[in-house]
Amino acid sequence: MKIKKHISFIILMLVTGFTFSQVKFEAKVSKSTLGINERLRVDFEMNQDGDNFNPPDFNGFTVVGGPNQAVSNSWINGVRTYKKTFSYFLAPKKQGDFTINQATISIDGEIYKTLPVKVKVTAAIDKPKDPNDPNYIASQNIHLVAEVSKTDPYLNEGITVVYKLYVSPNTGVDNWREIDSPRYNDFWSQNIDVQGEKVQMGTYKGEEYQFLVLRRTVLYPQKTGKLTIEPLSLDIAVRVPTNRRDIFGGRLMTRTNKTVSAGRRTINVKPLPEQGRPVDFTGAVGSFDFNVTASKTELDALESLQLKVEVSGKGNLKLFKLPKVSLPSSLEVYEPEHTESVRTNLAGMQGKIQDSYTVVPQFKGKYPIPSISFSYFDLRTETYKRISSDNLIIDVLEGPVSSVSSTNNNANVGTGKQRVVLNNDQFAFIKTKTKFSPTKTGYFFKTPWFWTSLLLPFIAIPLAIVIRKKKRALDADVDGSKIRKADKLAKKYLGKAKRTLGDKDAFYDALESALHNYLKAKLQIETSELSKDRVVALLEDKQVSAVAISDFMSIIKNCELARYTPITNVEMQQDYDKAAKTISLIDKQAR
Repeated sequence: MKIKKHISFIILMLVTGFTFSQVKFEAKVSKSTLGINERLRVDFEMNQDGDNFNPPDFNGFTVVGGPNQAVSNSWINGVRTYKKTFSYFLAPKKQGDFTINQATISIDGEIYKTLPVKVKVTAAIDKPKDPNDPNYIASQNIHLVAEVSKTDPYLNEGITVVYKLYVSPNTGVDNWREIDSPRYNDFWSQNIDVQGEKVQMGTYKGEEYQFLVLRRTVLYPQKTGKLTIEPLSLDIAVRVPTNRRDIFGGRLMTRTNKTVSAGRRTINVKPLPEQGRPVDFTGAVGSFDFNVTASKTELDALESLQLKVEVSGKGNLKLFKLPKVSLPSSLEVYEPEHTESVRTNLAGMQGKIQDSYTVVPQFKGKYPIPSISFSYFDLRTETYKRISSDNLIIDVLEGPVSSVSSTNNNANVGTGKQRVVLNNDQFAFIKTKTKFSPTKTGYFFKTPWFWTSLLLPFIAIPLAIVIRKKKRALDADVDGSKIRKADKLAKKYLGKAKRTLGDKDAFYDALESALHNYLKAKLQIETSELSKDRVVALLEDKQVSAVAISDFMSIIKNCELARYTPITNVEMQQDYDKAAKTISLIDKQAR
C-alpha cells in the first residue's frame, strides 16, 4: 500500500512539473465586439520570460497607448508562478470585422506565436454615465460639429461644410489627429485653407464653449438624390478636471484620449427644373455675365486677331463648357486657348473663364461674326436666363480678293483656305553662315597632365605618412577613444528618440526603450532583471559615480511620469540631452 502511495506521489509530481514546464504565449482582448468610439485592450501574456517580442501590425486600428510591460513573480505552496504581459490600447479606424494577427517571441531559443483573435467594430454606442469617469467627462465637454450651409441644394449649386471643435472652458486639449477623413463621393470638392485660425468663443446648445475651425470645404453636388458626407473622426488627447484638489485648493487634471466624430450628414440634391430649359444649356448654375470681344475689328489679310469668349461671375465656373463660335470659312480659326482665373472661398467659385481664338483672315472684305448665346440657371430667381453677345464685323482692308463674293459685297467668303504666311523672317533662327576653326591635335607626352600624373605618387607618399602618424596618435589616446566611443554609443541608442522629438508619447516610449536596451547590453542582464535596486547595484560594482547613477534613474522616472503630465518641447530636449550625456558618462566610467 505504501509503495502504491509513493508511486502515485511520484507520478503526480512528474505531471505537475511537466504542466508548469509548458510554455504558454497567448493573446487576450478586453472585448470581442466594441463600438467605433470605444477603446480595445490587447494583452500578450507568457508564463516564461523571452526576448525579441514582435507585435502584430494591428491592421484597422490605431495604437493610442502601449506597449506597457508588466511582470509578476510569485510563490504559492512552493510553486513558482511567473507572468509577463505586453499591453496595447487600440482605437478602431472604421467599422467592420478585423483580426488581431499573430505576435511572436523567442523563449529558450524557440519561436512561439499567439493565435489570431477576431474583433468586430460596430457603430458608436452610448456609454454609461459616470461623473467620475474621465472618458465620460471628456464626452460631455468636447464636441465635433459639421455645419452644412444648405442641405437641399440644386444640382451644381455650391454649399459649404465647416468642421468646428467645441471644448468646454475647464477642459484642455493637448493635440489631435485624424483617424477617419470625410469622403465627398459624387461631389466636386475643394478645401479652404484654415491655417492661422484662432480659438474663438461661442455657444454650443446654449452653453459657452471655446471652438476652433478645423476644416472648411466647398462642395458642388454632381448628381441628384440623397448624397452622403462621410464623418470626420479625431483622436484627441484631453485634460479633464477630477474631484481631487491640490494643497492650494485647485482642481487636479487627468489626461485621457477621446475619439469624437462629426457624424454622417445627408444632402438631398434637387434636379434642375425641366420647364424652360434652353436647348443650348450646358450646366452653368449661378449668376454670370457673358461677353464676346475682338482684339481689333480692322486689319489686313494674313494679320491675326484674338476673339475672346468670356463668362464671369459666381457659380460652378469650372464645371461647364463655354459656347463655341461659328465663323466664315474665309477666316482661318485655330483651336482656342482655355484660361481660368477662379478663386474658391466659402462663397463658392468666383472669377472668370475664357476661350481665346486666334483668327487670321485670308481675303479682303467684311466678315460678320454672328451673336453667340450663353444660358445658365439663376439661383436667385430659380429660372433659366440667356445672354447674347453683340454682332461683330471684321473689316479686312488690304489683301487678295476672293474668287467668290457675295451679291451685296458686304462679305467675301472663300471656298478654300490659303496657307497663312506670317512674314519673311520666320526661319531667321536658322544659321546660314558659320565660323569654323581647325581643331588642335597633339601628344600626351610632356603635357601638364603628363607631368602631374608623373609627380603625383611622390606627393602622395609623404601625405600617407602624415595620415598614419595621426592615426597612431589617436589610437594612443585611450581616454579620447573612450569619449568618442561613448558618444557614438549614445547616438546609436538614442537615434529613434531624437527622431520623435516633439511627439511626447512616442519620444518617451523610445527614450525609455533606449535606456533599457543600453542597460541590458552594458550590464548583460535580461529584461526581467531590470529592477531599480538591481541596476543600481550593478552600476556601483562597475565603479560608476553616484551622480551618474542618480541622473540615469531620474531620467527613467521622467519617462514613466511623462505619460500623465503635460510636457513641453523644451523639457523633452532637456531630457534627451541629459540622457545622451549620462550614457556617455556611464560608458566612460564603467570598468
